[in-house]
Amino acid sequence: MARRSEEPVFPNRLLPYLLLAPQLAITVIFFLWPAAKAVQQSVLREDPFGLKTQFVGLANFHRVLSDPHYLDAAILTVWLSMATIVLALLFGLLLAAAVDGVLKGSGIYETVLLVPYAVAPAIAGVLWFFLMNPSIGTLSGAIKALGYPWNHQIRGGDALALVVAASAWKQIPYNFLFFVAALRSIPKSLIEGAAIDGAGPWSRFIHITLPLISPTTFFLVVVNLIYAIFDTFGTIHATTAGGPGQSTTTLIYKVYNDGFVGLDLGGSSAQSVVLMAVVIVLTLLQFRYVEKKVTY
Repeated sequence: MARRSEEPVFPNRLLPYLLLAPQLAITVIFFLWPAAKAVQQSVLREDPFGLKTQFVGLANFHRVLSDPHYLDAAILTVWLSMATIVLALLFGLLLAAAVDGVLKGSGIYETVLLVPYAVAPAIAGVLWFFLMNPSIGTLSGAIKALGYPWNHQIRGGDALALVVAASAWKQIPYNFLFFVAALRSIPKSLIEGAAIDGAGPWSRFIHITLPLISPTTFFLVVVNLIYAIFDTFGTIHATTAGGPGQSTTTLIYKVYNDGFVGLDLGGSSAQSVVLMAVVIVLTLLQFRYVEKKVTY
């Protein structure tokens, strides 16, 4: 008779709930409760001082979705997110592939590359703001020396490029860390066997490495999408403050600008609800269709 496998048993039935309580409390206080308040405020119209509240139903959503500035912000968010995701994933994979072939000193190499991830998005924005400052910036001076008159304070394209560069730079170490782990989990015998069969480095990378790290790539696409939509707020606020004009006003920054600057609490809440719904739908579509092409 086969021996039954021993399963861990908690001596107290309340212990599992006590262990989960701190994380559940954080989730409820900082995620579920604010989301519920946003949904509640999205159907209300309040004066800036909170003295009068009126139920308006879906009027805030109609006003937001018919606003041409909101549609411009949505299009801008799509382009900024795509550019940030592509750059962050591409450079993260390239750096991971480079460190995967390093035999000595790889620990120092990895530590140096992980440093930017410890920097907050707002601090990353400040660093890039000074690097690209039209007057005293080191990188902006190099760009001007090449013949391009860089000035993100008056050119919307330059401002958008600055935000993308700072946002991607902040996320590259995160992608690098996961790609390094994925590359090191690939059996070396597969790579060596393909090399013996005559496959070149590029062919091995395309036909062996990429399919085997596709689960990690899929996970990073989802994480980077959420980062590009939400966590770029601090970078935008520190570098361009949504300008010049509204050339870097994304959906998340418009929520802040309309709610905290314009004091349109109902409209801002409606925007946050729409943004939350869009992110949920995009994530579900990724798991529904993109995941089918992932090799497990």
